[in-house]
Amino acid sequence: MPIATISPQLPAAPPRLRITDVECHTLLAPDFDPGFTSSAQDSFVVVIRTGEGVYGVGECDANPWMAKACVEAPGTHTMGLSLRELLIGADPFAIGELWRRSYIGSALTGRRGMVIHALSAVEMALWDLCGKAVGEPVHALLGGATRDHIVPYASLQPAGASFEAYRDALCASAERAVALGFRAIKTEVTMNGPYAHDGMRESYDRHTEALAAVRRTIGPDIALMVDVQYLWDDADTCLAVIADWAEFNCFFLETPIWSDNLDEIAKVAERAPMPIAFGEWLTTRWEFAQLMDVGGVQVAQPDVGRVGGIGEARIVCDMAKERGIRIVPHCWKTGISISATAHLAFVTDHCPFIEYLPPQLCHERLRRELAAEELVLRPDGTIPLPTKPGLGVEVDWDVVARYEVD
Repeated sequence: MPIATISPQLPAAPPRLRITDVECHTLLAPDFDPGFTSSAQDSFVVVIRTGEGVYGVGECDANPWMAKACVEAPGTHTMGLSLRELLIGADPFAIGELWRRSYIGSALTGRRGMVIHALSAVEMALWDLCGKAVGEPVHALLGGATRDHIVPYASLQPAGASFEAYRDALCASAERAVALGFRAIKTEVTMNGPYAHDGMRESYDRHTEALAAVRRTIGPDIALMVDVQYLWDDADTCLAVIADWAEFNCFFLETPIWSDNLDEIAKVAERAPMPIAFGEWLTTRWEFAQLMDVGGVQVAQPDVGRVGGIGEARIVCDMAKERGIRIVPHCWKTGISISATAHLAFVTDHCPFIEYLPPQLCHERLRRELAAEELVLRPDGTIPLPTKPGLGVEVDWDVVARYEVD
């Protein structure tokens, strides 16, 4: 498999541009809560500029200070370079080759994890830049949209320090999402395990009770997904609990087991009464190949701000299609990443939903204030095809200045 990703598909030769700068912005909401497991409380935003004045914006879902170091820290080894060193002076339309150069040139410190997350922001910014340069939306540069709308699901993560408060908050937010027009929701049911909200340690029976309450609230016709955020250590414990969840008709169960434990994931995927979804943390096509071929999941969830960017996510989507696996991208971030996710979905037929963090229902200030996406939720619960150049997102630079930290 070639290391390079993909480059924009254009009907004519692109304009001659050269990258002159790679800006990094680390953002943090002043009211962030370290006990609230939400990565949308901070952001790492990359701006790639050219000498001709065209620029692009990207974002990754990772620790912003670490991501900034991956882009800016100088290197003394041919395979331990900073991403910025590898980009200055390059042709921004050569995205596939720039990804290959960056992947190899940072391999001593990268290959997986944080460097690939940072590269995701850089690569996303390149797609935005190229789209703006030729006046086309990113989905057109990816080969063209194959449909005129996509379906978002409302991704809900309410607070609550007691079982009753948490359950009621889940139901209230689900009810509001349906009132907004969403035809699908994903509810976090995480009152134990590594992602336990507010230090809760509720029994697994309580998790079943909370999920049942949400299903009663939204009725039988709304698609329901559930994320338990690595709640169980092994397949047998997981399967003993979720055997009772068949009646809730879940579209998928997300991350029931730790992502690295592929053998246990495979056991769950084989025997669970609903499809199993994984992939939010994974980087590169190679990790997804293991997830799909060894883990046996039915739904793959690449995150464009973690997996290696839009091009790498597209490769993962193609791999999933070859294996008969659905794609439902992960995205718990601002309008920048949500927009990139939507463009990917418009060229991916086997993507029934995208994750969408509704600004009206979330606590995260950066989601509400940082960027306005072109995407509009229509009354029928769909998002129409975007038409603006690039990602079609407008960043509020006053907000960037307000929340930027060292």
